[in-house]
Amino acid sequence: MTIATKLRELRARLLEIRDLGWAGAVLSWDQATYMPVAGAPARARQLALLSRLEHERMTDPALGRLLAALAPYADEHDDDDARLIAVARRDFEKAIKVPASYVERANALGSASYSAWRNARPNNDFASMRPYLEKSLELTREYVEFFAPYQHMADPLIDDVDEGLTCATIRALFDELRRELVPLVASICNQPPADASCLHAEFAERPQLEFGLKVATDFGYDLKRGRLDTTPHPFCTKFSDADIRITTRAYANELSQGLFSTLHETGHALYEQGIAHELAGTPLGRGTSMGVHESQSRLWENVVGRSRNFWQHYYPKLQQEFPEQLGKTSPDTFYRAINKVERSLIRTDADEVTYNLHVILRFDLELELLEGKLAVKDLPQAWRARYERDLATTPPDDRDGCLQDVHWYSGGGIGGAFHSYAIGNILAAQFHAAALRAHPDIPNEIRAGEFTTLRQWLTENLYRHGRKFKPAEIVARATGEPMTIKPYMAYLRGKYGALYQLA
Repeated sequence: MTIATKLRELRARLLEIRDLGWAGAVLSWDQATYMPVAGAPARARQLALLSRLEHERMTDPALGRLLAALAPYADEHDDDDARLIAVARRDFEKAIKVPASYVERANALGSASYSAWRNARPNNDFASMRPYLEKSLELTREYVEFFAPYQHMADPLIDDVDEGLTCATIRALFDELRRELVPLVASICNQPPADASCLHAEFAERPQLEFGLKVATDFGYDLKRGRLDTTPHPFCTKFSDADIRITTRAYANELSQGLFSTLHETGHALYEQGIAHELAGTPLGRGTSMGVHESQSRLWENVVGRSRNFWQHYYPKLQQEFPEQLGKTSPDTFYRAINKVERSLIRTDADEVTYNLHVILRFDLELELLEGKLAVKDLPQAWRARYERDLATTPPDDRDGCLQDVHWYSGGGIGGAFHSYAIGNILAAQFHAAALRAHPDIPNEIRAGEFTTLRQWLTENLYRHGRKFKPAEIVARATGEPMTIKPYMAYLRGKYGALYQLA
């Protein structure tokens, strides 16, 4: 069998695996958007079956033999086929350590837990979620042991989503970040808060969604390959390279939630829609890591979407959409409102300055749960104590406390996820700074409602490569340096120093 024939067989096998994963994604999307409540038990069974079938094909010995035969042709150069072989072999070697029965059990629990969480959170019912969370923690620890030995039991979980990072490196990064953020938050929050009352009038849902979708398409989101729906916890999902969907949520009495959720998920979708077509259906045809992926949602949501330049173009259009609510509100008042800094309870609503403190708090609690230092039954109390210590605020209930994030209750396990949101913030500023060095006129283009130059730079330097390069490699190639918090802190100090007249 020639090399070309072996590569064709490899691509065919990998596409079959991806199709099973995408079929599961369709069912998960439906569960989060339109599925009747009574459909939950069957959906859990269906998702578990698909996950098992996908895993069985991913661990097929015939695939292993094919990858072994192709191994001499894998290297670290830019060739697509060489990179495909290397990445597929890495995925195979990780997958064969995990029994298919475990994958099926974990996915069944995740689906059932998600359905239970959708009822438990609005009812402030942590007691009903405790058994699910305890089982999830048990399964997470079981999973970690498949990859022993390790330096820390969170390392295999972190490596799954951000290859190359470890618990030790993230702890060091977060220690540095916290030292920078705590005094900055204090210096801002010791001043009179910005007036954000303009965001809390009555805003009809449909115009909110339509305005957000218009901005998303202006950014470059292709509706021929996507759509927007609503869900309790917004997300982006992919069913193929030609079907990449986003969801959002909108509140009648809070304008910014719907808009910035839409822009956040658009950033994820732009990344996926920008991947080179040649990589479609292979392990290379998706974002290189969760942290890098999150950098794009945070870049488009915050660095672009909360900038003064952006609103010089879009605020008059928003006023036309809501003349009674915003007609008498000045652009500066609105800009300060959407960038208000405050110690708050909800991570997804948090401002740019305090957001990472929410993430660091969750990361620390995850480690305590994994290490057995914190029992699930004590999580609500520990959550409240950490919020009081780190953010000087106390959740009034579990709904806005430890039940607020879906991640622990949707099959993702405990650990290996929240850190990526902070890395996303850091890299968003780093990628944006590199784009500005290459194209200094980008801010003026944004002021005119034009995003082509920025999107094309990101496509050329990040999106089109998909998973072809490892996270650290793509960061270095795009920005000329390793991941660093310096551009991020310079961005925060520059923007919020001006807003709050910091010395």
